[in-house]
Amino acid sequence: MKVLLDTHTFLWWISDNPQLSDEARKLISNGENILFLSAASGWEIAIKTGLGKLTLPADITSFIMGQMHLNSITPLPVELNHALHVYTLPKLHRDPFDRILIAQAQVESLSILTADPQFAAYQVKVIW
Repeated sequence: MKVLLDTHTFLWWISDNPQLSDEARKLISNGENILFLSAASGWEIAIKTGLGKLTLPADITSFIMGQMHLNSITPLPVELNHALHVYTLPKLHRDPFDRILIAQAQVESLSILTADPQFAAYQVKVIW
């Protein structure tokens, strides 16, 4: 299965946060699944770290890239067709980071691993 990790899902996984569902833990730890982290999530993490809303144990670049490598997570760039696809989405979710993740999931035929209930309002397979 090809799965796009929501930003909080990635962060909860690497920090062993108890808020991560059992289903999410099984899916991420199953080496047969192909996991993706969007460049938009990297951007969101960078912004939150810069604002002091998120603290990481090491340099942001080496830490995030190291965790992606350690957990066999593939980077997913934001392409122009992803960005333009946001226009077609209903205005149900206002968070621009979440909207681009939804667009990427639709364009790339990915499931999304997220605890955010608003994702279910879109035509995308949500797992939690």
